[in-house]
Amino acid sequence: MKSAKFEELVSKNPGNELFRFSLGQAYHEEGKHEEAIESLNICLNKNREWMVAAILKGKSLLALDRKEEAKTVLENALHLAIDQHHETPEAEVRKLLADL
Repeated sequence: MKSAKFEELVSKNPGNELFRFSLGQAYHEEGKHEEAIESLNICLNKNREWMVAAILKGKSLLALDRKEEAKTVLENALHLAIDQHHETPEAEVRKLLADL
């Protein structure tokens, strides 16, 4: 499992934001959405403008059928994508929100 690799890296260096993000991403890909949200929250608490972390958190919330929470997170991610001029993530988030 990909997450095991990043769990080990995070345990050795818990302050490394990239390891923490990669762990959250791995959890998301493995369907471990609660764990993904926990890890991504740590990233977002350190950097509220981390658009990709916000998008992944929103997707994990959707996977858990926590639609209202997901909507709030994804609306924030949309604003980040617009502010940061990232058109592809903006389109992705707009579609996720439209499907809610």
